[in-house]
Amino acid sequence: MKYSKSDIDTIISRLEQMHPNAHCELNHSSNFELLVAVILSAQCTDKRVNEVTKEVFKEYNTPQQYATMPIEKLEMLIKPCGFYHNKARNIQKCAQQLMEEYNGEVPSTIEQLMTLSGVGRKTANVVYSVAFNGQAIAVDTHLKRLANRIGFIKNNNPLKVEERLMEIIPKDKWSRVHHLLIFHGRYICTARSPKCENCTIKEYCDYYRRKN
Repeated sequence: MKYSKSDIDTIISRLEQMHPNAHCELNHSSNFELLVAVILSAQCTDKRVNEVTKEVFKEYNTPQQYATMPIEKLEMLIKPCGFYHNKARNIQKCAQQLMEEYNGEVPSTIEQLMTLSGVGRKTANVVYSVAFNGQAIAVDTHLKRLANRIGFIKNNNPLKVEERLMEIIPKDKWSRVHHLLIFHGRYICTARSPKCENCTIKEYCDYYRRKN
């Protein structure tokens, strides 16, 4: 299906009505905490990450602490988030890079963020968008699923999905639509049993049209 500018505007408007409180659900009180939380969220739910960081961030919340902490201790702190060996190594290396290259501050561009250990394009886009109010579309499993299901694209490559969404969505709405689609994927257009009866954009959806 081809989408006109009017179609896209209507879809965004209806998503906004459905999910007015859409936001980043990873709890954090600094840019560094956000960066750590996003790294931990890989193949882990935001809910589980928040449960872990609620305790961890009370005591450990600066790059200096993570850069010098025994790796075994860091692994135990984040173990419930899964893949803790890799995540611990990445977080520690990332913290060391922040200390050595950025005076302990999280850099503010996507390009700089992507030089950090454990930070791919999705993570960089999230941090750039949430921490620095930049316009970016971070493609996670929800966005990839919805972009294909609705019919914006038929491709599972995250970069291709990102490029397509950036093409059809006005730039000043990239970050907002990212959060709207995540909420829609979490609470309405779920992976196993999408709640099509509750969806206000179903008339624009390939999946719904095929199903009916």
